[in-house]
Amino acid sequence: VQLQASGGGLVQAGGSLRLSCAASGNIFRVNGMGWFRQAPGKQRDLVAHISSAGSPVYSDSTKDRFTISRDSANNTVYLQMNSLKPEDTAVYYCHAEIVTRKPGVTSTRNWWGQGTLVTVSS
Repeated sequence: VQLQASGGGLVQAGGSLRLSCAASGNIFRVNGMGWFRQAPGKQRDLVAHISSAGSPVYSDSTKDRFTISRDSANNTVYLQMNSLKPEDTAVYYCHAEIVTRKPGVTSTRNWWGQGTLVTVSS
């Protein structure tokens, strides 16, 4: 199983970016998916999460500007980021709770993408 994130880059304050993250491999089911971010010298924090039923949860700092969505058929999660601010600058990591199944064994664990850098200039 792997999560492949894309879509980061450099943008001016007030601009927009869209992140994507696709899960692939021996996947039986994907439960919740989400995005975290980590700025230099800070801890990794939740940005947004979306359940398997499509219910979103946002951090207070992003709920009015970011939108999380998913394409469950393709095990992909998106993060549309609008009205970006310099304080949004961070490495963004996608996350998914994935169920795998082998003969006689069903496992559930958390998986992380490799991180994609978002830089917002003032």
